[in-house]
Amino acid sequence: MNAADMIRFELDGREIDAAPGESILQAARRAGTDIPHLCYTDGLRADGNCRACVVEIDGERVLAPSCCRAPKPGMKAKAESERARASQRMVLELLRADVPAETEKADSELAHWCGELGVKESRFVRRENPAPDRSHPGIAVNLAACIQCTRCLRACREEQVNDVIGLARRGVDTMIVFDFNDPMGTSTCVGCGECVQACPTGALLPAALVDAPGVPVATPSRSRGVFADEPVTDESGALTATGTSTSRAGTASAASAALAPKSLSGEDASGSATGSIAPAREASSATRAIDSLCPYCGVGCQTTYHVAGEGEQAKIIHVVGRDGPANAGRLCVKGRYGFGYPRHSHRLTTPLIRKPGIPKSVDLDPSNPLAAFREASWEEALDAAAAGLARIKAAHGPHALAGFGSAKGSNEEAYLFQKLVRTGFGTHNVDHCTRLCHASSVAALLEGIGSGAVSNPVRDVEFADVIVVIGANPAANHPVAASFMKNAVERGAKLILMDPRETPLARHAHRFLQFRPDADVTLLLSLACVIIEEGLTDEAFIAARTEGFEAFRSAALAFPPERVEPITGIPAETAREVARLYAKGPNSMIFWGMGISQHIHGTDNSRCLIALALMTGQIGRRGTGLHPLRGQNNVQGASDAGLIPMMFPDYQRVSDPAIRAKFETLWDTPLSDKPGLTVVEIMDAALAGQIRGMYIEGENPAMSDPDLAHARAALGGLDHLVVQDLFLTETAMLADVILPASSLMEKTGSFTNTDRLVQLSQPVLPLPGDARPDWWIIQQMAQRLGLPWNYAGPAEIFDELRHAMPSYAGITWAQLERDSAVIAPKFTEDGPSYPVLFEQDFPTADGRARFVPVTPLPAAELPDADYPMVLTTGRVLEHWHTGSMTRRANVLDALEPQPWCSVHPDDLAAKGLGSGALVRLETRRGAITLEARADRAMQLGSIFMPFCYVEAAANLLTQPALDPFGKIPEFKYCAVKLTPETIIQT
Repeated sequence: MNAADMIRFELDGREIDAAPGESILQAARRAGTDIPHLCYTDGLRADGNCRACVVEIDGERVLAPSCCRAPKPGMKAKAESERARASQRMVLELLRADVPAETEKADSELAHWCGELGVKESRFVRRENPAPDRSHPGIAVNLAACIQCTRCLRACREEQVNDVIGLARRGVDTMIVFDFNDPMGTSTCVGCGECVQACPTGALLPAALVDAPGVPVATPSRSRGVFADEPVTDESGALTATGTSTSRAGTASAASAALAPKSLSGEDASGSATGSIAPAREASSATRAIDSLCPYCGVGCQTTYHVAGEGEQAKIIHVVGRDGPANAGRLCVKGRYGFGYPRHSHRLTTPLIRKPGIPKSVDLDPSNPLAAFREASWEEALDAAAAGLARIKAAHGPHALAGFGSAKGSNEEAYLFQKLVRTGFGTHNVDHCTRLCHASSVAALLEGIGSGAVSNPVRDVEFADVIVVIGANPAANHPVAASFMKNAVERGAKLILMDPRETPLARHAHRFLQFRPDADVTLLLSLACVIIEEGLTDEAFIAARTEGFEAFRSAALAFPPERVEPITGIPAETAREVARLYAKGPNSMIFWGMGISQHIHGTDNSRCLIALALMTGQIGRRGTGLHPLRGQNNVQGASDAGLIPMMFPDYQRVSDPAIRAKFETLWDTPLSDKPGLTVVEIMDAALAGQIRGMYIEGENPAMSDPDLAHARAALGGLDHLVVQDLFLTETAMLADVILPASSLMEKTGSFTNTDRLVQLSQPVLPLPGDARPDWWIIQQMAQRLGLPWNYAGPAEIFDELRHAMPSYAGITWAQLERDSAVIAPKFTEDGPSYPVLFEQDFPTADGRARFVPVTPLPAAELPDADYPMVLTTGRVLEHWHTGSMTRRANVLDALEPQPWCSVHPDDLAAKGLGSGALVRLETRRGAITLEARADRAMQLGSIFMPFCYVEAAANLLTQPALDPFGKIPEFKYCAVKLTPETIIQT
């Protein structure tokens, strides 16, 4: 900030400089002076409705709220004058009258300011208080403690834009309500907990705190930097009044060491080879606040975990959002309440070896692994695991082995795992769940623009005029990202939503295009046709920075909206309007999800999106670009680190002799010149007896693969299967050896989010029982397969990783510890990062991007008389992927405990059924029974179901047809029939 721009004024006789746009309260706090306040908190609009922050200003008759009053040059204000203090105390006394002592948190903000100003009791009559509301599994509501500061309302409406909380009635009867004064648990609340984090009194609390009395929680607003002189933080992890992040320098404190995993093979107690991670901070007398990351989606939210107890008794009490680059303090229901799984009773804590003669089956009880396995020491289990793989390699060659790595593990673990498969097994048969999510997107991006990375971070929606979301449901799958999209709409951006299903973002959309299933390529070509026909292309950009446009132009012009309206179901004029909006921008940004990628034409879908951006020049600057939303917390990093069968780390092709020679030198071993098999190809090869042994780390293909009967038969027929995981998953049930691994809350490591943001996790809990860090287990396996590995810890692994990956070469472990987050690519240590890619050119041989013409193709399996409806699968807000973690988090499982599918009510009525009826869904591959929910968001003839429920596994129904380029299965379309379950039973 230029000193000349500062505004000098006087506060309580002291001269203070305010920055433009700052309030008196903000400037005072930055200068080290706290003015009492309750309704104000950083990140929310200042309302000035509590009047606890009033100041006296010379020359003015009335007191002014300092939170929403801007200073002027020469202004003289007093926060500590007798008149101001008298008013502040009166406000606090009035508020205290409305908050019975038995309902108020001992360390609430109200209690703090009453203590600071000497307000001990209230002379005023208390109002009649409502009864507590415990209808929500995660949030305890006690409006007896409410002071109507409206922070919860602003957090809900303006920050998360969920519009659940409001004010009802008038005068003394005014009250906070959820929807139409519904109990919170039956309202439209999505459980993000932003209201809880904002509440200054305890009227809204994590239910776990109410259920565990005596474990106090630090005041949420302190996370917003209220106490500038306090050297520690609590809920959000902000260290000072200016919002500085907690330093990661220094030796871990005794408190954090008590939570750290066991010291193994040279690793210190922190899990870091340097021992330099953020120390735990005292959040209260009973909890420690430890900064780490959310374990779920690709948004990569930074979190602070509040932990009570020591050693094996340590447990997470509640979680709040930190002011990280990707989340700005926000969380969703999974990040806020999905922390219980690491201490679930099903957790594996001892190595297991299958008992002789026990057949392989997915019907085991996950609470009783000893029915099929026996406990073993680490030495015995590792020896058995490695020996089985070595025997297969010796007898059948290296290509009889394969490995699946994990997008839930760290970059270091992904790097080690693919290196083990390539150098220890001697094959490139290594893959992970990106094959089932965005493989087609990556294939098209590499082909078209030379990079599989997102071009712009999610929060670039702040600079966008038009936001296109197609084939994605961010409100359920990336809720924090969705909140920034909604914020952008509130500021005036136009949201264009395109999806066969009416998802929650539709109510915020300027236009919602509910196209028919399988018509996406046709729809996108029609938009391109309009842009070309109407002269809306950026000819200068096309000429200077692309090639192949003429061929794509010819293909697109064959699909005018008027011709394809009967196919897409979208009125031609609507398609033309949307095409014009996108092309004219001036800044337009595209997001897409698995509704685009999980088709046999997924690569064609992505090619069309790339073409739209290229032909209009909507790429290479803020508020534009292409962003395939990543599904798992480290799917970007795992792909970067090389868990791809045809790519070395950083997307360097296995088939390139020069690249292969580089890695042979780095790893000091010869490498195969044969690209490996992908996930579904490995399953086919296993069933054919070509793949005989596998090592699977943190993946659950016995739930996530298409045509599960086929996948389970393939896994069950292996000669030797080693599984490394947290629980007895369906895949682990088919294993010969199980190795108990570490959750994100127990590990140190780097993770790369959907924005290419590399961030550090650190241990929040100790490893349970005899479980071990994943990197240590992989190294032990490598040593037993003859590799001379001796890494001291994640920091040393990361150092090798960055030397293998040009895009990470400039990122150091020390920088991650210091800054908490660094954007990739960063090619040199003293060079810049690149939040926005492709500003000047593209990373192709000639610097140009490439148009690829496409032709619409039908899905691999179309409805017919026997199977007349269309099934699509996906995720839901409360659960994540195969459910192995979220269904072991009690709050999340309480919110959505039973399998279900969504069906249009008219389709149900045609079968004589209503919402809640049990139905049987059947495809050519299998059948399941589950609840049907009537949902007008569905099109007639379509069914949606989540794939997280093992008791009604969606992938028993899906079909394994592959996109020919990305080798991704067509999860989003297959033919299905629905019948009442009662008919089947009779």
